[in-house]
Amino acid sequence: MKENNNRLGWLFASPYLIYSLVFFLIPLVWSFYLSFTNWDLIAPEYDFVGFDNFAKALRSPGVHAAFWVTYKFMMVFVPLVIVLSLVVSVLVHSLPRLKSLFLIGFFLPYLSSGVVSALIVKGLLSFNSPVNTALRKIGINIDWLGTSWSALLIVGMIMAWKFTGYYALILTSGLESIDHEVYEAAAIDGVTGRQRFWKITLPLLYPALYTTLILAFGVTFGIFTEVYQLTGGGPNNATNTWQMEIYSQAFKNLQAGYASAVALLASVATFISIFIIRKLLEKWGARNGWV
Repeated sequence: MKENNNRLGWLFASPYLIYSLVFFLIPLVWSFYLSFTNWDLIAPEYDFVGFDNFAKALRSPGVHAAFWVTYKFMMVFVPLVIVLSLVVSVLVHSLPRLKSLFLIGFFLPYLSSGVVSALIVKGLLSFNSPVNTALRKIGINIDWLGTSWSALLIVGMIMAWKFTGYYALILTSGLESIDHEVYEAAAIDGVTGRQRFWKITLPLLYPALYTTLILAFGVTFGIFTEVYQLTGGGPNNATNTWQMEIYSQAFKNLQAGYASAVALLASVATFISIFIIRKLLEKWGARNGWV
């Protein structure tokens, strides 16, 4: 009987295992292999170059830019999306009815195409757009996508707009799980609305908040569509993310071997960064007694 259950378990798990094998494990092994070659993505023949690709990547200005741009995006995107998600979740949670309807409305941007969103924003921020025309009349003339700080900010804001509803959904479920008797007891003790949020809601919301923070930090390492459509990694590598650098080297410069090395370096940077962030968040929660 136990053997039959094991077989049934493997049978149900097989679609995911096959998917992981075909779309994750095999490409990972292939990418690792290619990182030691000079394959140009076209020629059937190539040579092994050892660690030359990794040495070249570590000296590359594009890789250096991708490394630092990720953390710059992080400083813009994570605080913005977490604050917006908290505001949305608290407001929706306080509604007497139609909570699901409002959550669906905020969730829709997450389902929208990144290409479409980026093209709309690009049109709104073009030189002759109504927005820029009106701003020039009052003396404000900014090349939003051609200036380093503004291009970074615009992409961060688009990503925050897209993910706010998704994270708000997680936070709202966390708010729904908090027992109302806790708030009733706090009200009897004279706890005010602001104190209730900081001393009760936020600590009890920590598991959901921890999840959204990890997801938000992880997103910053995989930004591509919005950057590709809006800035192409410019100006002067100001928005050159890891994914943009990998794409440029593989499909523009036709250096698939080198791009594979960059991809592996990006993976290492991602795993190490997320591990450190997780530990810091856990220590933060433990220090405040939220864990």
